[in-house]
Amino acid sequence: QVQLVESGGGLVQPGGSLRLSCVASGSIFNIKTMAWYRQAPGKERELVASITSAGSTNYADSVKGRFTISRDNAKNTLYLQMNSLKPEDTAGYYCNAILADYSGIYRNYWGQGTQVTVSS
Repeated sequence: QVQLVESGGGLVQPGGSLRLSCVASGSIFNIKTMAWYRQAPGKERELVASITSAGSTNYADSVKGRFTISRDNAKNTLYLQMNSLKPEDTAGYYCNAILADYSGIYRNYWGQGTQVTVSS
């Protein structure tokens, strides 16, 4: 059984930094694209950043220049370094991965989410 587990969320003041991590575990055969999404209360879930297995990245305009996505393929781990945080970054952050288990079938997996609150 495959699981994605996020960590690293919390309360931070505006202008501060946080680093989120997401570990994929279980019977994993291969991971393609991994991504971070976020959802604020009353809003739809939105893509924050994504990264392919080759390391190509994509960012939402609202986080470009402030957030950096990276991954350690050997550890099946995804990261999101968030700098210069703003109150509007407050949301639940969710890890997403397109991966195949030992069946070889690729499926879309989600983590349970970690809360990021930016407030003074």
